[in-house]
Amino acid sequence: MKEIVVISGKGGTGKTSLTASFSFLGGDKMITADCDVDAADMHLLLEPDFAESEDFYSGKMAFIDKNQCTNCGSCAAICRFDAIIEDGNVHRIIELNCEGCGYCYHVCPVDAISMIDNLVGKWYKSKIKTGSFMVHAKLGIGAENSGKLVAKVKQEAKALAEQLGKELVLVDGSPGIGCPVISSLSGANLVVLVAEPSISGIHDLKRVIQLIQKFQIPSCCIINKADINEKNTLELMEFLNRNSVKHIGNIDYNENFTKAMTEGKTIMEYSDKGLADKVQTLWNDILKIL
Repeated sequence: MKEIVVISGKGGTGKTSLTASFSFLGGDKMITADCDVDAADMHLLLEPDFAESEDFYSGKMAFIDKNQCTNCGSCAAICRFDAIIEDGNVHRIIELNCEGCGYCYHVCPVDAISMIDNLVGKWYKSKIKTGSFMVHAKLGIGAENSGKLVAKVKQEAKALAEQLGKELVLVDGSPGIGCPVISSLSGANLVVLVAEPSISGIHDLKRVIQLIQKFQIPSCCIINKADINEKNTLELMEFLNRNSVKHIGNIDYNENFTKAMTEGKTIMEYSDKGLADKVQTLWNDILKIL
């Protein structure tokens, strides 16, 4: 079993549209994992049934027992995150502000505060329209530890692939270079980069390539919207060549990416045969590199 991770230096490059199309092309031979847990949207294109779900807990959060609280204010006085406020005759926790440090727990003179497991999101195991399965998740509003949730999604996707005898796991990673990206790269056999020839696109691609090089993972790159700035596209291609990242092709700007998404379809299902043929060729090249 091998693993392909698709990432981008920034959002808006077309990464998820391409990954969903690759999932469609892979059909029932692969398991798909949506590891962009902070802004998950693969479900918009692959029609998961959300058949199985499980709460995901990570870290701790303070909880004040109102029946024991004497309203002394010791906890609020030491909370540097302003997560504790007075509410009537007791104090309570502002959940979005709590960092789970436990300081309030230790200073409470009447043991009214406990540290409980923090519910940060859910992960799902779904049947999708390709005939295969997708493991995906949703991080709660303001929740942290997205890297751990990504690790859980990948772990479950790999376990499912082994259980069903699938030969490939396809991962849609997060944009950027933060913890979720690092977590999605762990154990990858090939990284597919999706870039765009904008100033920010070039800058962020350079950063993500530096990250990949530290992991020493083979990589290749697709430049999307290549015709919006031909000079920048050439700069990107030259940078890829200097850094031994295989450039497998360009895609010109095409509004059908957006139109297909609004209809809940992948590029492969949409009416633009020329674009679909291009994506098919890119996918074939990716498999050859793998």
